[in-house]
Amino acid sequence: MIRIEEIVEKVGQNHPQADLDVLRRAYFFSALHHKGQTRASGEPYLVHPLEVANILADMRLDEVSVATGLLHDVVEDTLVEPEVIRASFGEEIAHLVDGLTKLAHISNQSREEQQAENVRKMLLAMVDDVRVVLVKLADRLHNMRTLHHLNPEKRRRIAQETLDIFAPIAHRLGMGRLRSELEDLAFKHLHPDEYRELAEQLERRRPEHEAFLGRVTEQIGEKMREAGVPSITVEGRVKRLYSIFKKLKRQKIQLDQVYDLIAARVITPDETRHCYGALGVVHTLWQPIPGRFKDWIATPRDNLYQSLHTSVIGAKGQPFEIQIRTDEMHRVAEEGVAAHWKYKEGRRGAHDDDEAFQWLRSLVEWSQEVKDSRDFLESLKLDLYPKDVYAFTPMGKVIQLPRGATPVDFAYMIHTEVGNTCTGSRLNGRIVPLRTAIQNGDVVEILTSPNAKPSRDWLNFVKTSRARNRVRHAVAEQQRAESIELGRKLFEKEAARFNLSAKKVLADSGGELKRIANEYGYGRVDDLMAAIGYGKTVPRNVIAKYLGPEKFAELEQKKESPLRGRLTAGVQAVKKFIRLGEDSIVVRGVDDLLVTRARCCNPVRGEEIVGYITRGKGVAVHARRCTNVQQLMINPERVVEVEWADAGAGEAAYAVKLLAITENRTGMIADVTNAIKDIKTNIRRADATVAPDDRGRIEVTVEIFDLKHLDKVMTSIRKVPGVLDVERIHGSA
Repeated sequence: MIRIEEIVEKVGQNHPQADLDVLRRAYFFSALHHKGQTRASGEPYLVHPLEVANILADMRLDEVSVATGLLHDVVEDTLVEPEVIRASFGEEIAHLVDGLTKLAHISNQSREEQQAENVRKMLLAMVDDVRVVLVKLADRLHNMRTLHHLNPEKRRRIAQETLDIFAPIAHRLGMGRLRSELEDLAFKHLHPDEYRELAEQLERRRPEHEAFLGRVTEQIGEKMREAGVPSITVEGRVKRLYSIFKKLKRQKIQLDQVYDLIAARVITPDETRHCYGALGVVHTLWQPIPGRFKDWIATPRDNLYQSLHTSVIGAKGQPFEIQIRTDEMHRVAEEGVAAHWKYKEGRRGAHDDDEAFQWLRSLVEWSQEVKDSRDFLESLKLDLYPKDVYAFTPMGKVIQLPRGATPVDFAYMIHTEVGNTCTGSRLNGRIVPLRTAIQNGDVVEILTSPNAKPSRDWLNFVKTSRARNRVRHAVAEQQRAESIELGRKLFEKEAARFNLSAKKVLADSGGELKRIANEYGYGRVDDLMAAIGYGKTVPRNVIAKYLGPEKFAELEQKKESPLRGRLTAGVQAVKKFIRLGEDSIVVRGVDDLLVTRARCCNPVRGEEIVGYITRGKGVAVHARRCTNVQQLMINPERVVEVEWADAGAGEAAYAVKLLAITENRTGMIADVTNAIKDIKTNIRRADATVAPDDRGRIEVTVEIFDLKHLDKVMTSIRKVPGVLDVERIHGSA
């Protein structure tokens, strides 16, 4: 276990003027209040805050950050109140600890909602003082290093959260070393078999890689000295495991086909001209691969990363990458914000002159607007991905966008009103469709009209969270207005059946109808009308509440039609015939609704599902992870809670299509189908083709009963020799 005096010594070396006594006081305070607590490993709980403080000291952060690392769990995990921290250690440390303390548990919130709100709180605190997130990242890193002590389900959940949120945040802060370790640790727990296999492959090749990199670094060093580039350092590295895994999955290739598996890194003195001089030397030594050169020095990434990247062909035809950067660039690339952030009085947060935090200000801006927790998390994941497309306005202003961004994204980056009134665009003087992907260096001109409105179709291609949330908001407002109008018409029609003057009833918006709206959980009569328009509330029930039970029963008996009974019976018959409705999926609190599984995602028993009220087609049930669900969430009033019925009612089989990528060899189709047959699973259809890369593609439609059955089928196929990957093809099978 690390000792407090070792931490104190590190901080003292990096910050000679630091108040080191605050570290010792924080240590004794933490030890006192965590006394008797243990971690899942059985170690005293104090080990964790000490290790977090040590990670922060290794980042060369100040004594306030390191003291916060020692105290970060005392409010959340002990009986200590925030006021005690403030009185004992001052406002600055108390503020940081508060930003790291999770919100109190709310019983009716799901785990995902709690996660979203805690991340939102952390981001808001991070704007005021970035040290909040630096301590959080150190906390997460130590937790990931000790994750093996937890049960498998909790390991997977924490690893996925790390991969989705904390590793990307580390990337956006330029903290390459910390991000790499977080990703590799998450990979290890999420895909243990793939991790082990890949690690073993790299270990077998390690002597070969080390020998190759030794020769390369020696050649570079010798040529640099001949060229007069002073004081250079050359080092070799092998691509990270998780990065290799992503590339293999994305491109469906073998390890031998990864261009940048091994790389040499040239670090020059702190003068940019030496980097370009080194690049010239490298290109005289080896043939560069066309299209594989990137100049991140001239156009730094938005996390301030700077480096030259080039891929070349070695003497024996082996491709490899070379990175060239200065000492300062290397320090920023490895440590990011922790390398260049200066803690000065009155300058702790994300200020206007800090380019590294422009993304953060934008992120917090929209995060305060997005109310739905799931929507917030999805938008956050989208916005945390790296941005590396640089486009220009006609006046020459540079706009930074993510890969694949469109003119609509560009328009919203300029101003919300420009996006809302966008009608078309010109790229480099030529009219192009709004879904066109912007390329580096494009000059983008946005065409607008004061009467234009955002289109829901834009949600199919926009890439930035800013554009996505602005479009959702605008479309929701349009659809809400339409639904209020439709709700009024439906209410008027139903009121006429009971000899009521709908106009008179609606005119008294502050009276009886307002009370009824409140009973339904709506603040205004317009909200109630919108619910009727969406199909979430039945106008007949509103009339019943308005008239009262006796008056309504009297009028209802006169107006009752035998057609209603026949319609109800018909709905039940259709639901039973297609084995949906109450036989498989239940809409909570509502009867007599036609329920269908959405064809876009074809959900199966065991998946998280969500219902969406459609116009004229009942409730469409989507898998929660369906890409279309995010678009549907722009109308939360039409979203209903649905759930799978009891297992005894779910005997129907679901047709699911799977795609297996395989080696091209004789007997592969038979082996795959036999693997499915061996676990007693019916096959409806199987098709096989050979792709241009000489890989086999076997599409097979199988009958499965639930998600566990599907996992069993996919695992069985993966075990067939020569199968490279198996994935589910979403959509109707």
